[in-house]
Amino acid sequence: MASLDNLSSFDPFAESGDSKTQIANQIHIRCQQRNGRKTITTVQGIPSEYDLKRILKTLKKEFGCNGHINKDEELGDVLQFQGDQRQKVLDFLTTALEIPKTDIKMHGF
Repeated sequence: MASLDNLSSFDPFAESGDSKTQIANQIHIRCQQRNGRKTITTVQGIPSEYDLKRILKTLKKEFGCNGHINKDEELGDVLQFQGDQRQKVLDFLTTALEIPKTDIKMHGF
């Protein structure tokens, strides 16, 4: 009788260990390709103690790009910005909000 292990869900990009707790405790910064050369930067996992609207307004003005807050059932509130803003967001989170770099994970190419 054949095993059906290959039908179970497996995330090849998940880190070793319990991925649910790692996702909940870290801020993830991703760059996603849209069409052509266009990209979107997404930031998820910012703690609820911070005001996302003020962060969004500050970053939009500082980066000179557009952005919005996307509400997701599983991921919570996700900030989205036009263009590849990963390094700028990382610098802002570590300097202005004083979040340690160990709590932030940057994904992308």
